[in-house]
Amino acid sequence: MAMFAVEAPAHNPTRAAMAAGALFVDDAGRVMLVEPTYKNYWDIPGGYVEPGESPADACAREVREELGIEPRIGRLLVADWAPTKKDGDKMLFIFEGGRLTPEQHDAIRFPDGEISRYEYIAPNDLAKYTIDRLVQRITAAEEARRAGLSLYLENGAVERQQS
Repeated sequence: MAMFAVEAPAHNPTRAAMAAGALFVDDAGRVMLVEPTYKNYWDIPGGYVEPGESPADACAREVREELGIEPRIGRLLVADWAPTKKDGDKMLFIFEGGRLTPEQHDAIRFPDGEISRYEYIAPNDLAKYTIDRLVQRITAAEEARRAGLSLYLENGAVERQQS
């Protein structure tokens, strides 16, 4: 039996943290934001991807855990490379959630206690509720949704920053 030597990589490979959220809109073009009980700003429904889970599956799971509903999660709108000093490397995904039916709205509950409430917010008012980089990401996701595109971002911007 032949034996092969396996060399350790010259560097220590790391895995970027990944999170996925859903962009839900209403008939007036407002975006659903949720108020987490553990953050000081509003967010879209979603959360971290678990080991072995795809971002799309994580998005569906997080919506179910946070809102108690199981809407169809649609196509990828945005993939954003968004590392931070605090959290390190991060890859963030936004998927199309579409418009919820009246029955789905009536069924919304906050079973895991992570969310205290939700509201639909006009795009021009997002900055009053959440952080700038999320406003950029949501704005890009809404533009991608309307144009039928998927966008790659770096820190919320379509244009790459030159190092």
